[in-house]
This record gives sequence, C-alpha cells and structure tokens, in this order.
Amino acid sequence: MRLSKRKSNELRTIKIETNVIENADGSCLIKAGNTHVLCTASIEENVPPFLRKSGLGWVTSEYGMLPRSTHSRMRREAKLGKQSGRTLEIQRLIGRSLRACVDQVLLGERQIIIDCDVLQADGGTRCASITGGWIALKQAVDVLLTNQLIKKSAITCNIAAISCGIYENQPILDLDYSEDSNIETDANFVMTNHSEIVEVQASAEKKPFTKLQLDELLSLAEKGIKELVEIQNSQF
Repeated sequence: MRLSKRKSNELRTIKIETNVIENADGSCLIKAGNTHVLCTASIEENVPPFLRKSGLGWVTSEYGMLPRSTHSRMRREAKLGKQSGRTLEIQRLIGRSLRACVDQVLLGERQIIIDCDVLQADGGTRCASITGGWIALKQAVDVLLTNQLIKKSAITCNIAAISCGIYENQPILDLDYSEDSNIETDANFVMTNHSEIVEVQASAEKKPFTKLQLDELLSLAEKGIKELVEIQNSQF
C-alpha cells in the first residue's frame, strides 16, 4: 500500500491556473498535490554572448524555493550569497528540458527565461517546474506569433516530467515527499508527447535496481507523461 493511498499508476491531482502574473509574457501556477510552483516566462531581445550573431534563440531557466515552502523555514539563497548545488542542478535541468522543444532558428536571436518559484514543496518540484514551465514557454512563443515577431511557432513538441520510484519492490508513479523520503529507487523522467526521452535521472537509494525494474518505471512514466500532456494542451 502506498503511503499516499493512491494506486501505483495514479498521478496526484493536477491543477493549473494560467495567466496568473499580468506582467509576464507567460505564466501559470501548477499544483501537483501539495506541490505548488509558479512558472513565468520573460522574452528578452538578446542572447548569451556565445550565441550573438548566430541567428539562434535560447531558452534558459531560474529556480528557487520560498523560505516557507518546506516544513521548516529555509534561508534565502540570496542571503547566503550563493545558490546551492541542488538549485543549480535543477535549473540547468529545466533549461535543458525546455530547449528540447524549441526550434532555435525559428525563435530568432532572442531568449526566453523561465522562472520557477516553489511556493509549497511536497516532492516533485523539478518535475512540476518543467511541466508548468512548458506552458509558460508556449504562452511566450504565442505572444511572439501574435505580435508577428516570428512567422511560425518555435515550439516543436510538448515537454513534461514525472517522478517514479520503487517502494517495497513496487514501482509507483508521482512521488510525494513522504514516499520520496522512504523510496528504494528514485527516478525522474522528462519526455515529449511522442514518448521520446529527453532526460532520465535514476538512483538506487537503498539497493540496486534491475533493468526490468527500470523498464517498469519507464512504462509508468510514459503513462503519466501522456496524462500531463493532455492537461497541458487543455490550457490552450
């Protein structure tokens, strides 16, 4: 029995509210159970130095957790003077994931910055950030289309992410914190709406896992991603 009482292949309740930040070029609040992440997109008419005069666009991300997004107060990283290794790893993952769905030529020499701010954390914040970040990204690209700054959408596919794990030898989908903290194998899958894999992060928390178990987790992830893509598309 899962600690959350959900079926092994059942997502947490997903709720998405779009256009929640008036000043952003795209925004949504994604709620995956008790994990709540605010995702915003900002268009800038410039690119990093290594892409200047290349004609190519860029998508990048920043990620952060509010001090009381967790059970006890976290210190603001700005107060500490530097970002943690975890924060840097997650925001790089978000950026890599979302760049996988963008035609950099069609985007033109501009960048879209996706900001993901965790309001409440109960496991799966990076996955929620990627799934919600795609919605904000598509909204921003739609703004470019509406304003005739690009001739064709630079979005090539959906991108979504989901966590899976093995708990008491049972593969389960979409871990909350109570499950994640007791899991035997922890994995995150980033995939397209065509079931193409963008990134897999998997680790043995308590004991090694087999190829068969990895395949079972992948099958669960495919199911979860399809459901998330349907939710994403329902926002447009």
